[in-house]
Amino acid sequence: MESKKKKTILIISLFLLLSILLIGGVRAYSNNLSKKTDMNFYDLTFKNTMGDEIKMSDYKGKVVLIVNTATQCGFSYQFKDLERLNKEYAGKGLEVIGFPSNQFLNQEPESNEDMVEVCKLNFGVTFLLSEKIDVNGKNEHPVFTYLKGELPDGLMGNSIKWNFTKFLIDKDGKPYKRYAPNVEPSEIEKDIVELIKEI
Repeated sequence: MESKKKKTILIISLFLLLSILLIGGVRAYSNNLSKKTDMNFYDLTFKNTMGDEIKMSDYKGKVVLIVNTATQCGFSYQFKDLERLNKEYAGKGLEVIGFPSNQFLNQEPESNEDMVEVCKLNFGVTFLLSEKIDVNGKNEHPVFTYLKGELPDGLMGNSIKWNFTKFLIDKDGKPYKRYAPNVEPSEIEKDIVELIKEI
C-alpha cells in the first residue's frame, strides 16, 4: 500500500514538473514571437575582428550561413566542414560568417586577434569572423536578437542553447532555417544548394 502511494506521488510530481516546463516553454515561445520587429536582415551590422563595421546589406543577393562559434568547443571540428562549404560555394553565392562567443563554459577565451589565428592554424578557416559577442542575454548582439525572433526554437524558447547553432538566410535576406549545434554542416549542404539555385 505504501509502495503504491509513493508511486502515485511520484507520477503526480512528474506530471506537475512536465506541466511547469511546458507552460514555461509556451510562454517563452509567445514572448519570443512578440520580439519580432519590422527590422530587415539588411538593416543589421556587426564588427569584424579588427573592429571594422560590416553591413549585412553588403550580402544582398547572396545566401548567408551564420554560425556562433567557439574554438575550444567539442563541436569545433565543424570549422573544417564549414570552411569546405565556404570554399566550394563562395563563388556560387554563399557567404559563411562565424560569430564567436564565450558564453558557453568559456569555450572561446581567445582575444579577437588570437582567435583568428587559432581558427586558421587549427582548422584552416578563411571565412569571415566577427568580433567576440554575446548570443543571449541583455548584451546579446542584434544579429542574434533578430535571428532568434524570426526563427524561434520551438516550445523551449528561442535562446541559443550551445555553440555552433546555425542560421541560413536566403538571397532576399529572409531567414530560411535554424539548425541545432549537433547538425553537421554537411547536412545543411542540400539546403544551401537549393537556395543557391535561386540566385
